[in-house]
Amino acid sequence: MSGHSKWHNIQAKKGKVDAKRGKIFTKLGKEIAVASKEGGSNPDTNAKLRDVIAKAKANNMPQDTITRAIKKGAGEMEGVNYEEIVYEGYGPSGIAVIVEVLTDNKNRSAANVRYAYSKNGGNMGSSGCVSFMFQRKGELVIEKKDGMDEDELMMMALDAGAEDFSAEDEVYVVTTAPEDLGSVREALEANGLEFLEAEVKAIPDTYTAIDTEAATKFQKMLDQLDDDDDVQNVYHNAEFPEGWEG
Repeated sequence: MSGHSKWHNIQAKKGKVDAKRGKIFTKLGKEIAVASKEGGSNPDTNAKLRDVIAKAKANNMPQDTITRAIKKGAGEMEGVNYEEIVYEGYGPSGIAVIVEVLTDNKNRSAANVRYAYSKNGGNMGSSGCVSFMFQRKGELVIEKKDGMDEDELMMMALDAGAEDFSAEDEVYVVTTAPEDLGSVREALEANGLEFLEAEVKAIPDTYTAIDTEAATKFQKMLDQLDDDDDVQNVYHNAEFPEGWEG
């Protein structure tokens, strides 16, 4: 469905990344620091850190910035302790929304996220109120290029341990169990493949179709959350109108 097209979402996100690269690097740096603190600074023995580093490199984050974030998380450099918090609720037209936060001030984060919900026709709910509508999955997105054989690529992905493979718009999407994301990514990388995205996400079981008015409100909510330095990821089940450009 075009309303939740991977390609459209990536293109829209890429425009924002190019415009706000410093903010994106700050958010990725926090993820790297937390992964390093939790599992150690060696990516060879810390699968989560390895996956976040791959995500950072896919966003063209410089190696020295990645190294600094690892050292901060490992305590080799002065850094900030971040707490991971998940907020759930509904956007306009009953859209299910999950907001993942890394913060050093949970009161500030809670107030900002609650305001983003309420200001844009939604409301923040209790823990678990919408997460049951989503499944955690690893997702690798590969841009279609001349010379790629879809069947060969599908077999390569499935042989590497992927759960599913699909073709959509201008991309191929490889789906994995969360714990298999790293091994599947590494197997495909060994075959020369590169990824537009490679990360664990909350994927909705079903989508909620919204009209242009609701889409305009919801896009403002997404932009407001994207501008919040504490917000790492936002997942939702909105299906935007055909041809929606945001």
